[in-house]
Amino acid sequence: MIAQKCFDFLVIGGGSGGLASARAAAALGAKVGLVERGRLGGTCVNVGCVPKKIMFNTALHAEMIHDHKDYGFDVDAKKFSWPVIKQRRDAYVKRLNGIYADNLEKSHVEHIDGNATFTNDRCVTVAGKTLSAKHILIATGGYPVVPNIPGAEHGITSDGFFELDDIPTKSVVVGAGYIAVELAGILQSLGSDVSLVIRFDKVLRKFDSLISTSVTNELEKIGVKICRQTQVISVANQADGRLTLDTTKSMLKDINSIIWAVGRLPLSQIGLEKVNVETDSKGHIKVDEYQNTSAENIYALGDVCGKALLTPVAIAAGRKLALRVFGNEADAKMDYNLIPTVIFSHPPVGTIGLSEEEALKHYGKESVKVFSSTFVPLYHAVTERKVKTSMKLVCAGSQEKVVGLHMLGQGCDEILQGFAVAIKMGATKKDFDDTVAIHPTSSELRRILMTLLPFTLYQARSWSRSVNESLKILVISWD
Repeated sequence: MIAQKCFDFLVIGGGSGGLASARAAAALGAKVGLVERGRLGGTCVNVGCVPKKIMFNTALHAEMIHDHKDYGFDVDAKKFSWPVIKQRRDAYVKRLNGIYADNLEKSHVEHIDGNATFTNDRCVTVAGKTLSAKHILIATGGYPVVPNIPGAEHGITSDGFFELDDIPTKSVVVGAGYIAVELAGILQSLGSDVSLVIRFDKVLRKFDSLISTSVTNELEKIGVKICRQTQVISVANQADGRLTLDTTKSMLKDINSIIWAVGRLPLSQIGLEKVNVETDSKGHIKVDEYQNTSAENIYALGDVCGKALLTPVAIAAGRKLALRVFGNEADAKMDYNLIPTVIFSHPPVGTIGLSEEEALKHYGKESVKVFSSTFVPLYHAVTERKVKTSMKLVCAGSQEKVVGLHMLGQGCDEILQGFAVAIKMGATKKDFDDTVAIHPTSSELRRILMTLLPFTLYQARSWSRSVNESLKILVISWD
């Protein structure tokens, strides 16, 4: 097949990773084409991080309204208008789509609209046109899973959440991962009656036990009804248009919206077998540490690979790939160790590195020290509503190198970034101790705890409990 257009670098997928790699390659002098069938920006910009954070911020306003009277303001929440924030949110996303398009043009990257499919002779067809390139990047992302059960089509996924025209009166979220937790928290805080269906006893079971236990408790505290050890059997329409969810435990009736948050799968159905690109049993593209696939000069990164499904990871991997292929940096590659991540639960979570359980397994009981505390932050010192902050530092070895940090509470999403830099650089407990604290902040308690607790894992935990009340007072009043 004769190609109608040839590139140095052809990127399939206009999400965060693909866009970053395409522009970086173009800046290094490559002739670049980018294929995208939908809106530029991918999942993150259109139906993920960006609109989700806007809805999280909206929910924060709803929560803080309850605190206004305690700070002296005579303010009542008379009405919340979902359509107002939806219109503003969607307008912002549309503006971002335009900015991405403008950036591609400014970077001299050719944007090709349509679905990409590989041919047997290593070309790519898009909307009837045949394209070729010496180097091809697959950054097609993923999509939310809908379970294979009767009536599943009556529910929506996280994508559909952003299409809702108004807040559902009664919602059911199915799933225990971060997407389920975030959507359940947003909906409940904004006034929906939310049930969360999970297969086990806690949410976020892959995270540190502090996070898993605390987030589960906080969800129930704000009113989310958690249906534990429960699986969905079927969904049926009621005569009035609402839904009934049949589960292994009970029937949930009169539901306005069911949201499936049970995982994601890769968008890899683009003829990979024609170019001998190998995938795993779920369709994720197999890559090595340099993002190389099993086919020469064909690369993959981001959600389609199934590893560290985070926007900043895809962006970093895309730029590193461009540097290696077009920038003469042969060793450039993404470092997948110690990646910080945030969950926009209520309150938010920040986490990096090994959980306590992982550290014990990796280093052994005698080599691990854990420093933790739960306290009421200064913001809630004067409020009737109390939302606690919990923090845990995991250290290992004779130097007490920090191998994990896990936080839940107001501001923890912002606090984590600075700590992540230090931990990535190999910081020890002593490095943290030697840094002057910022007062009064929640982050300073970590330094106080680390200075006061020179104990082993189990001593530290019991001692932390015994001084926890005094530390609460210390954080609020110390000067």
